[in-house]
Amino acid sequence: MGKASKDKRDIYYRKAKEEGWRARSAFKLLQIDQEFNIFHGVKRVVDLCAAPGSWSQVLSRNLYVPAKQSPDCKEGDLPLIVAIDLQPMAPIEGVIQVQGDITNARTAEVVIRHFDGCKADLVVCDGAPDVTGLHDMDEFVQSQLILAALTIVTHVLKVGGKFVAKIFRGKDTSLLYCQLKLFFSQVTFAKPKSSRNSSIEAFAVCENYSPPEGFKEEDLYHLLEKVGTPSGVDDLDCRSGWLEGPNKVYIPFLACGDLSGYDSDRSYPLPITDGGSYRSLDPVQPPIAPPYKTALQMKKASSHSASRDAMKPSTDS
Repeated sequence: MGKASKDKRDIYYRKAKEEGWRARSAFKLLQIDQEFNIFHGVKRVVDLCAAPGSWSQVLSRNLYVPAKQSPDCKEGDLPLIVAIDLQPMAPIEGVIQVQGDITNARTAEVVIRHFDGCKADLVVCDGAPDVTGLHDMDEFVQSQLILAALTIVTHVLKVGGKFVAKIFRGKDTSLLYCQLKLFFSQVTFAKPKSSRNSSIEAFAVCENYSPPEGFKEEDLYHLLEKVGTPSGVDDLDCRSGWLEGPNKVYIPFLACGDLSGYDSDRSYPLPITDGGSYRSLDPVQPPIAPPYKTALQMKKASSHSASRDAMKPSTDS
């Protein structure tokens, strides 16, 4: 399938290139902000699993650039945006990049040093594992990634702050919701219009960070274990089965974005230029060090080797 075919099939893929976004996922954060106003009053932000940088772009354009262009803004008043990922990414105006592992507590220490000991107003995470297509497995691995992000949140987010993270909806969504409710007074699962209906992804929008009284960061997992038990003490069965039936938890779920706007599952006609044809744009910023680069090189080398072997004359008599 060529680029033009993908442009027709995925309107947000095409719009991302036209508007200068590195990935279509930028629209998801924009639509979440339209509904929840998560950028209001934000001065310090952490973007977890940031590469290739579309969410960092949104943060830069909506927070850093307007403040920089304001005649009343002083150097020390500029918003501070810190982006973290294992993979490097091309620079973005106003964004400090940290190449690190969000499952490592030392990564949180690096972020705090950038904030001069202060805490963040907002933490966002659009990270996801490589999906297998086995929904139960994908949901489990994604929930572990969210808990890793929550570990960072407990170290760097100020009381009253906000946290937005990608989730995969499934049978244990109720458990994840209850775990997040331990730390945030308001938790809503949102589905942006730019997220395909065929996808099990949604986003947890957590507002008003308020950890339990006496909470210590090193006790995080012990505290989360208690949420997965009816008694909260002895039975450490962390499945969410007990949250069903009479104990069922109803999760606030909200569609956000202009519902009369583009449909991410629909194909749209391609706009024709003055020349009478459509010209597909290249991606705004290809990955500078994709994790699959080595695999592609090995596949290419193997293909060339097979071609040479096929061209050799046979020595059989």
